[in-house]
Amino acid sequence: MSFPPLKLLKAIKKTLDFLNQTLTLTQATQIHSHLIVTGTISDPFAAGKLITILANSTHKLALPYAHLIFNHLPFPPSTFIFNAIIKSHTERNEPINAFSFYRHVLSSTNSRPNNYTFSFLLTSCIKIPFLFWGKMLHSQIIKLGWESYDFVLNGLIHLYATCSSIDCARKLFDQSMSRDVITWTAMVNGYAKSGKIELARQMFDLMPERNAVSWSTMITTFAQVGMFQEAMDVFNEMQVVGVRPNHAGIVGVLSACGFLGALDQGRWIHAYVKRNGFELDRVLGTALIDMYSKCGCIENAMQVFEEMLQRDVFAYTSMISGFSNHGQCERAMDLFVRMEDEGVCPNEVTFICVLSACGRMGLVDHGRKVFKKMSQVYGIEPGVEHYGCLVDLLGRAGLINEAKKVVNEMPMNPDSYVLGALLNGCSEHGEVEVAKETVKSLAELGLDHSGVHVLMANMYASAYNWEDVMKVRKVMEEKKVKKVPGCSLVEVDGVAWEFVAGDRSHEQMEEIELAVRVMDEQLKSLGNDVLFNLI
Repeated sequence: MSFPPLKLLKAIKKTLDFLNQTLTLTQATQIHSHLIVTGTISDPFAAGKLITILANSTHKLALPYAHLIFNHLPFPPSTFIFNAIIKSHTERNEPINAFSFYRHVLSSTNSRPNNYTFSFLLTSCIKIPFLFWGKMLHSQIIKLGWESYDFVLNGLIHLYATCSSIDCARKLFDQSMSRDVITWTAMVNGYAKSGKIELARQMFDLMPERNAVSWSTMITTFAQVGMFQEAMDVFNEMQVVGVRPNHAGIVGVLSACGFLGALDQGRWIHAYVKRNGFELDRVLGTALIDMYSKCGCIENAMQVFEEMLQRDVFAYTSMISGFSNHGQCERAMDLFVRMEDEGVCPNEVTFICVLSACGRMGLVDHGRKVFKKMSQVYGIEPGVEHYGCLVDLLGRAGLINEAKKVVNEMPMNPDSYVLGALLNGCSEHGEVEVAKETVKSLAELGLDHSGVHVLMANMYASAYNWEDVMKVRKVMEEKKVKKVPGCSLVEVDGVAWEFVAGDRSHEQMEEIELAVRVMDEQLKSLGNDVLFNLI
């Protein structure tokens, strides 16, 4: 039996030592050549090491090169080797490639997947997500006996929860003897996605331990379904137990602050973001802009906007919406022009904000141009909301017949917003006959709520048509239509309080009424000119 020369053995050893280091793609290709020349490529350990290094590399050509080596291995590939490639595709967010390679391996080799293989594939399946492939994997897992392994079972629970197959997820969850915080959080998220918010909260309360992701999941869940006070409460609970919120939690609670008008809380969170070095990325920046805009601090919103290093369509749209809602429509229009100049393409919501701004400024011709630009320049077909804005624009300008024509010719059925915009225009300009037709259309849609009847009665009253006023009130009595009481939100010490017209249930109602009377007298003493300037 002959052995390789000592010099060659030393060279092989040196090459193998290199495989324990971080290599560039050029170095890896050189080592590959050396392994081929020396015949060491036939060593499963050396070949596996090289493929693993390439699979873990960030170079865009490294993984294809790993595939090339894998396909020309002079021996049957081990599970460890093909797991390295599947893992790389999963971590690169290439789930389709991971499954394609998996099927290729099963059809062309005798290699068999193990628990790690299924763990990577389940993660890929969750990223798509595609329940059919998940069920296929589940059947293979059962067939090969890997279902009892903790991270495989947890992956299956996460898969079913993500794909809204919550009953299957719960069945596996109840079978699991080793539930970690990721498993619990997946169940909370699964119930939330299925619209079972109460069960999500119950599951959250039962968790033996919670991390930042768990808390953020619950905050985001409440914020997305409009339960903003509950989102704030969960955030406050998280602060009490000393858990540092993550990016998603911050964004979720800022959304709640905006809708509740909780400015003090929002400012505290903004300060927290700065103090803890959070990156002001496009998502977080947009959330801050939205919060400040909804809380009435439009200049703070603009400051955040200017501080952002990257601004996308959502940041621009949020800022344009803020200007429009604050009556600063000229600034909204200027920002839209800046958006186009910077090459940021507007979306459907952007055009709603811009058209609304045109309506408030009375820019009829410009509004028509913007409406046409949607489809002609950006390829966005106007939706019912855009037609509603156009009708509102024309109605405010007194072009009732043109507005009516838009409603009659729009390619979809008008909704309550479109008809409401037409009705408001009729009310402003005394177009009683068109208003009657509009109310009839609203009634056919079952949308003739109290506001519609009150508006119609006021129109008749303005025209001294008392007989029709009585008819409207009689219809309201027959349909048992009641005017919905107005409400307002007031923030005190970081807590938002809701007050409904006629509701005297607040424990400090006497002190509140006294404070309101004092404010009323002080405002009256200032005179109308001063009040106008304040507004």
